[in-house]
Amino acid sequence: MLGGILMVVAIALFIMVHEAGHFFAARATGMKPTEFFLGFGPKIWSVQRGETEFGIKAIPLGGYVRIAGMNPEEDIDPDDVGRTYREQVFWKKSVVVLSGVALNFLMAFVLLFFLFWVTGLTEPTTTIGEVRSELVAGTATPAARAGLEAGDQLKAIDGIDVETWEEAVAVIAARPDKTVRIDILRDGSALALTATLAGTNPVTEEAVGFLGVSPGVEHISIGPIRSLGLARQTEVVIIQQTFEALGRIIRPSALAELGGALIGNTDISNDIRPVSPIGLVRIGSQARDIGFGNIVFILASVNVILGIFNGLPLYPLDGGHFAVALYEKLTGRQANVHRLLPVAAAVIALMLFLGVVAIVLDIVNPLAL
Repeated sequence: MLGGILMVVAIALFIMVHEAGHFFAARATGMKPTEFFLGFGPKIWSVQRGETEFGIKAIPLGGYVRIAGMNPEEDIDPDDVGRTYREQVFWKKSVVVLSGVALNFLMAFVLLFFLFWVTGLTEPTTTIGEVRSELVAGTATPAARAGLEAGDQLKAIDGIDVETWEEAVAVIAARPDKTVRIDILRDGSALALTATLAGTNPVTEEAVGFLGVSPGVEHISIGPIRSLGLARQTEVVIIQQTFEALGRIIRPSALAELGGALIGNTDISNDIRPVSPIGLVRIGSQARDIGFGNIVFILASVNVILGIFNGLPLYPLDGGHFAVALYEKLTGRQANVHRLLPVAAAVIALMLFLGVVAIVLDIVNPLAL
C-alpha cells in the first residue's frame, strides 16, 4: 500500500517538475505564465499568486502551464504586449518549450545515479546459486544428473580454468552434446564430476551447450564517479528501448490488437501494452516483492518515457511547438498553425486511445511483476 502511495506522489511530482520547467523558463525569459495546473478538465481548486493561477483539475493525467500568446487564437491584453510567447525570438521559445523535457531526462539521470550509488551493483560469481532440476517435464538437466549443488564453486570445465561466470558460460556454450569434466570446490574440498551437456538452451532455444545452473551473485559498492557513468549508460539504453517500444505500438497491427481490449480481448502482449497511472500504482504496491531498487528504476524509466513522448515533433506536444519555432526561424515566415490542427487532433486521439486502453487493461488484467 505504501509503495502505491509513493508511486502516486512520485508521478505527481514528475508532472509538476516538468511543468515547473516551462513556468520558470517562461518567467526567466520575460514571458507571462497565466496558469499552472495539475490535471485537466473541471477545476477542483485554484489560487491566484501574482499574475499566475495555480490549481488542480479533476482528471489527473498530466498538467499544463499556459503562457500568454501561445495559443494563436488568444486575444492579447495590451498590458501583456512584449511578454507573449508569439513575440519572442527562437532561442527563448526553444528554452520554454523544451525545458520540461530536459527536466524529465535530468530527473531520470538523478534517480539512476542515486540508485547505483546507494545500492551498488550485483555481479555473478563462479559459485552456483541454483541448479535447474528439469530441461523439460520428466527430463533432468545435465547439472542435476551430474550431482551439482547450489554453493559449488566452478574451477574448471573440460580442463579449462574458469575465473568468471562469463568464461564458464562461454566454455559450456561451445560444447553442445559433449561430455565434459567439471572441477568444483565443495565445502573446501575439490571434486571432479562428469556431465553430458544438452545441445539446446531450453530458454532461448539456441543450439548451444547447456548445463542448467545459474550463478550466485555478490554485492559491490561503487563510488559517485562510476555511478555517474552507469547512470548515463543506463539512460541511453532506456531511451533506445523506449523508441523501439513506440515503434512497435504505432504499427497498425499493434493498434488493432490494442483496440481489441475495448471489446473484451485483454490478452495483450507486454511488448505493446501501455500502462496507466492505475497500473503504475499497482506496480508500486508490489514494492516489497520486487524491491524498491526496481521501483526507482521504473520511475526513472517513466521520466524518460515522458521526456521522449513530449519531445516528439508533433503538435501540440512540446516537441511540436519547437518544430514550429524552428520552421519559423529557418523560413522567416510565421507558421499557419491552423494547418497543424489535423495533426493535433490525431495526436490527442492517439493519446486518448492509448490512455483508455491502458486503464481498461490495468483494471481487467492487472500487471503482476
